[in-house]
Amino acid sequence: MSWEEIAEKKRQALKNSIPSQWIIPDDLLPPADQADVTTFPRESGFFTERELELTSTNATDLLKKLASGEWTSTEITTAFCKTAAVAHQLTNCLSEAFFPLAISRAQELDEYLKVHGKPKGPFHGLPISIKDNFNYKGFDSTVGFASLVNEPATYNSTLVDLLLSAGAILYCKTNVPTAMMIAESVNNVYGRTVNPRNRSLTSGGSSGGESALIAFGGSRIGVGTDIGGSLRIPAACTGIFTIRPSFGRFPNSMTRSGLAGQEAVLSVNGPMAKTLEEVVLWASTVVGQAPWLTDPKCLPIPWRKVSPKGKLKIAVLYNDGIVTPTPPVSRALNETAEKLKRAGHEIVTWAPTEHKDLLGTLSRMFVADGGKSVQKLLEPTGEPFRPEMQAYADATELGVYDMWQLQLKRNELCKSYLDRWNAAGIDAVLCPVTPYSTVEHGKFAYVGYTGVFNVLDYPAVSFPCGVTTDKDIDAPYPEHKPLSDTDAQIQRDYSAEPVQGMPVNLQLVGRRLEDENVLAMTEVILKAVASS
Repeated sequence: MSWEEIAEKKRQALKNSIPSQWIIPDDLLPPADQADVTTFPRESGFFTERELELTSTNATDLLKKLASGEWTSTEITTAFCKTAAVAHQLTNCLSEAFFPLAISRAQELDEYLKVHGKPKGPFHGLPISIKDNFNYKGFDSTVGFASLVNEPATYNSTLVDLLLSAGAILYCKTNVPTAMMIAESVNNVYGRTVNPRNRSLTSGGSSGGESALIAFGGSRIGVGTDIGGSLRIPAACTGIFTIRPSFGRFPNSMTRSGLAGQEAVLSVNGPMAKTLEEVVLWASTVVGQAPWLTDPKCLPIPWRKVSPKGKLKIAVLYNDGIVTPTPPVSRALNETAEKLKRAGHEIVTWAPTEHKDLLGTLSRMFVADGGKSVQKLLEPTGEPFRPEMQAYADATELGVYDMWQLQLKRNELCKSYLDRWNAAGIDAVLCPVTPYSTVEHGKFAYVGYTGVFNVLDYPAVSFPCGVTTDKDIDAPYPEHKPLSDTDAQIQRDYSAEPVQGMPVNLQLVGRRLEDENVLAMTEVILKAVASS
């Protein structure tokens, strides 16, 4: 079959996996030009009050009710499966749906609780969604390639086994861009995932299926991955929470990659959720399962309880010297810095001294194989490079010596950044996640604000700061002096009207391996913002 035929059959199989009773009736289906569909569950009448109660309850409370037997996993799982099915019909956010398997497992866990009088594990009965690249026996992990359709996994990713042993319910996998190397979730197999808050805008990438599902309400906690911003960008585009952890804190082995074997910049996985509390819940629970016993690259560092200092010294990166944040993001950053000052925290300016070189290093590492990894996955079906992947099509392979020199350069930059951090005596860096709140489809042009911290391997939280875009305030800069050609293009493309009312996320970055501390500091920032 041609790649087009393979893709069409796969999309039809996914559509057929949705039970008929969960197909949105024509008379309830939102018109194609309705931008915001997050209101559909509550306003359409398609969901019962009980289903809405279950899916709007945070994961911490769900687990308490599951452990006590007050609520059943069967009822909760069914509600989330239905909501995920509806989310997919409105946003194209899924890549695999295994709802009957999930409900069957939920029934088994309910029976386990009755028989044993205690939950099976710390995630007992909780539905958790996972990104497409996590291997789950019997299901595809296509990462957007037609050649990987109908090639079901024969083993589980380490994290999948950990979640299952902890009692979690896995019920769907979520869409990604080709090779998971595009900042918007679009590929030739499943097509494009859209933002449920405004379907003319992107939900980000590469964990954009997860962000769309969670923002819609079809998941409380989902798991994505990040090699250049793939957790933080989609969280920002949809106004939810995530952490890009330090490498080695969470298990990442036995997952599928579009650049398999590329370890100069390491991919990590992490939770995405509507609340910071749920991000911390996932992180502490996963680390509490001692993942270093099953993942050889996991570090044996238990999850630590920390109390941040009463007065933080936060360095603000107002721009990275390459691209200026668009007006709503700059406004959000300035307002948040002012609120922190009023709350008694010390604010200093952070210079982007190494950022250009760090980003250049990252870009070269991603295409160091001359695009061969992507090409070899496209060739079997004749699938073409998507236009967003042109850098991979044009790349020239680095030799071993040149790659080693590049890694030496990376190490020098990491040392320089650490020295500067230490000399400044700062606790964290506050900066944009992206130049955008979110952006129209096809216009996401820059990942520099996230990618540099992948090279540095610093933990970074993407969080909604309470600011939303306002077309009356966030007009284009009247006399902008671009920092680069990319900056000039982004500012030319910017318009306040399309992103009206969208939430703005910021990024808080901490020291390497101090993931607990950066999450605790994020809570301090949220309190300062809320009290201002």
